Amino acid sequence: MEIDFFWIGAGLALLGYFIGNGLKNFKNPKGSPSGTPLLIKERDLFVYLRLRPEEVRELLEKYPDAPKLLLKGTTYYPYEQLVQWLSSEDLYKKQ
Repeated sequence: MEIDFFWIGAGLALLGYFIGNGLKNFKNPKGSPSGTPLLIKERDLFVYLRLRPEEVRELLEKYPDAPKLLLKGTTYYPYEQLVQWLSSEDLYKKQ
């Protein structure tokens, strides 16, 4: 009888783990595992880059070849590619 309670408890613990793990990205199902979205709108870019909006605007004006997507008139930036582009040596050579 005690063994039955053990398996019920273990099953409930696993159930709680899998439900909790599934709820991590409930509001953002297409997000990346790191918690950042895959695509960021231009107006929200300053939040993820931790810059002031003026600095982001200046950066994008200075480097119009930043990785971006234009969908239905809205500009999106792929976060992982943008961070990789910002940290690339080619960007520093252009200055």
